[in-house]
Amino acid sequence: MSSPTGPASGLPVRMPRPRQPGRHRRPEPLAAPEGAPALVLAVPGTPSGAIRGLAEEVVSIARSELPGLDARIGYLDGDGAEYPTLQSVLARISEERTARYELAVAAGADVKQPDGPVAVVVPLLAGPDSALLRQVRQAVMESRVAADLTDVLGPHPLLAEALHVRLSEAGLARADRARLFTVATAADGIILASVGGEEAVQAAGITGMLLAARLAVPVMAAALDQEGSIASVAEQLRSSGSQQLALAPYLIGPEIDASLLAAAAEEAGCPASEALGPYPAIGKLALAKYTTALGIAPQPQGAPVR
Repeated sequence: MSSPTGPASGLPVRMPRPRQPGRHRRPEPLAAPEGAPALVLAVPGTPSGAIRGLAEEVVSIARSELPGLDARIGYLDGDGAEYPTLQSVLARISEERTARYELAVAAGADVKQPDGPVAVVVPLLAGPDSALLRQVRQAVMESRVAADLTDVLGPHPLLAEALHVRLSEAGLARADRARLFTVATAADGIILASVGGEEAVQAAGITGMLLAARLAVPVMAAALDQEGSIASVAEQLRSSGSQQLALAPYLIGPEIDASLLAAAAEEAGCPASEALGPYPAIGKLALAKYTTALGIAPQPQGAPVR
């Protein structure tokens, strides 16, 4: 006995599932366009094994979200060998693209000469830092390579989510405000610590409002690189009724020495959570900056406030 799909084998024939019509249809998975520019993560700070591990994890998350993505890491203060500089990474990408074109021409392929940017440079920064961004722009110029430079990763709801998670991991906030349990050490006021001066404080304040909505406690931004800023904000929070403060670094990690965070927490007289680090949202936001620059995907949506 047979069926229109072929001879019967005694087992049920598995038919392909038809695509679901309408707005609830599952979107087709994205893939990096052929010949697309590389994503180059510009990593600030003095390179180390820990910083390289963090950057590699961020890049790995981006690759997992966009198959076929050519993602590289360039260090602003690299040594050119173990930690390649941003300039050298951009130059290498350009050389590789030219070599591929010349090889195709030599093989008789009818290929178009490559044009447009060879890379999209994404600074590994949660907020604006004019000194570090100037360093990134200078590195791109010195490479003599056509490359696009994106904005920093924040402010964004996903960064508020990441801050919430880091605070909960340190026992300074409840993991979910909707759950009926308490954390004895939960803070009733958060100092959001940024670097980059007043511009960075204002940008951090936007994410801080999103964090305040998640935690239902006051959140105020302060500058780690402005003397007295942390202590001043701590005093404002205490004078408004908060007694159990916590310091939340609005930083990914490489952009500042960890000892400065410890000193800031001591200055404010409160415990601190870890920097954002390679939280999955960081990789997703880096990729979103890249895809938005190319016009191939929308920005990621933030998690709902809980």
